This record gives sequence, structure tokens and C-alpha cells, in this order.
Amino acid sequence: MTSDIRNRLNRRHFLIAGAATGGLLAAPAVLAQTETMEDSTEMETDVRATTRRNLSSFRTLHWRDYFPNLNNGAILCDTDSRCVHFWSEDESTYRLYPSSVPLSEDLTRRGRTRVVRKVEGPSWRPTPAMRERNPEWPEFVPPGPDNPLGTHALYLSWTYYRVHGTHDTRKIGRRSSNGCIGLYNEHIEELFGFARVGTQVLLI
Repeated sequence: MTSDIRNRLNRRHFLIAGAATGGLLAAPAVLAQTETMEDSTEMETDVRATTRRNLSSFRTLHWRDYFPNLNNGAILCDTDSRCVHFWSEDESTYRLYPSSVPLSEDLTRRGRTRVVRKVEGPSWRPTPAMRERNPEWPEFVPPGPDNPLGTHALYLSWTYYRVHGTHDTRKIGRRSSNGCIGLYNEHIEELFGFARVGTQVLLI
């Protein structure tokens, strides 16, 4: 195969891949909400020590297989396929986002919860146990490019658990968190606009 043919094929593959994912980046109606500092189990880890990306099961699903209704909308976090699904209450909006998931099974929590707080520009503070295990970690990280929660965070009814952004895009599609679900900042901003306080969340 000549290099010219290879180049055309590579360009064609790139364009097809871009078209397949382009629908995920629709402009959000962002609901700004500011909060004070919160503890978190989340601390970004070195992606070189994590497993490879796994998007083989990245496919659309139907909400009826997971939720009894769409009251307040619904978010499904699939830790096997490493993606997040969102359905609006009136079924007019469906989104599918690639995500990061917890590093190991013992850090993974599954079950039903809900969004209890929405924070734009979240700050981050490790728990005392985390500080004891990792004394080199900072006591507090303000909002900004060094914050492991990215630009937006949806706080869940489970203490210390969130669906949030990340400034380290290498982590998406990998097992790379200490319990939370991470999204690209562009995607968490959009989901932040769609989700409400009270939105149903299911982790499977």
C-alpha cells in the first residue's frame, strides 16, 4: 500500500471518528452555582500506573432498563464500559459521555443515589485519612487548573462521591479515580446544565 493511500485512509478514519462523537459537545445551558470547600475522596493518579482505555462497550442504552421513571432526569454511570448516560425528564435530551472510573473494585460503589448539589468551580480538600496516607498532598486546592475536580462537579447523596470534570484528559476511558466518576470538562459543563438537584443517579 502506498503512503498516499495510507494517508487518505487515515484521514477518512479521523473524519468518521470525529463525526461519531461530535454530537456530544452541544452547547449547554449552564446553571452557575458556587459552593465552599468540600472534602473529597478524589485525587488524580499517575495514568501510567492505570489500565488502558476501554471503549469497546461504548453504546447507547434505554433508560427503561435502569430507571422506573425519568422524574428530574436520570444519570447512569456504567463502570464497565466507562461511560455516563443522561436522559432528560421529558425524553427530549439523551447524551452519552466517555468517563473515568475508580481504580479498583474496592473503591467502586454501585447503587442508586441522586444529585444533591451542583458546584461550578469546585474546590478540593482531601479527607484526614487520605492526608495520613499521603502527607505530601496539599490540604486544600482552590478552583483552577490544578484542581482534580475540573471545572464543574455534581455532588451525590453519598458522602465524598461526585460526577465531576478533570483537567487531565488522559484519564478519561481509564480506571484512574479514587471513587468518583470523571468527565471531560466540556462534557461535565454540558451535563451540569442538564442535571438538576434531585436528578436520579445509578452506578452500575
